[in-house]
Amino acid sequence: MTSKTEKLLSLLNGQPVIPVLKIANVADAVPLARALSRGGLPAIEITLRTADALEAIRRVAAEVEDAIVGAGTILDVKQFDEAAAAGSKFIVSPGITSQLLDAAKDSPVPLLPGAITPGEIMAAREAGLRFLKFFPAEQSGGIASLKAFASPLADVKFCPTGGITAKNAADYLNLPNVICVGGSWVAPDDLIKAGKWDEIEALAREASKLVK
Repeated sequence: MTSKTEKLLSLLNGQPVIPVLKIANVADAVPLARALSRGGLPAIEITLRTADALEAIRRVAAEVEDAIVGAGTILDVKQFDEAAAAGSKFIVSPGITSQLLDAAKDSPVPLLPGAITPGEIMAAREAGLRFLKFFPAEQSGGIASLKAFASPLADVKFCPTGGITAKNAADYLNLPNVICVGGSWVAPDDLIKAGKWDEIEALAREASKLVK
């Protein structure tokens, strides 16, 4: 297993669910990260789908000691560099490109790129990556596809994201080539908007008890 893969796995540290977050109001970032951390999910992915995402990452990195904040929806090298400079401990991309692989090679911040075809998975493997995001999971064959990959690509592990819910997360975690899953159900938009941090903490605690 490569050192970058080992670093990424050590950051996630056995956490079964990685919250995938869309921060519409930067003021929500710190209390949200604290609630998730209290609930047992310190590693979080803040997606670059909103204008405040980078500032949210900066604030969480600076103010929430227990949090391990990563950046998601990274599409190019510029975003990779901006997210790393903001304090991201890991970078998540929905896909894989040669430029992103080159950026990751030269950065201490590990990359978790998305891959759903054998060719994409093999390209990532050639680049030294053994831990990949499987996205969008449900729309790309889900559990059946991951089962099919387990034998020919036995040394590659996955974090399925996309369509993962409280109802199917355990089924994914039961697969031998799945390390963790990513999902937004632990921090629904309506609860974030209402500032219901105790309810989010409870959802996180329930998700943290899912067994790999």
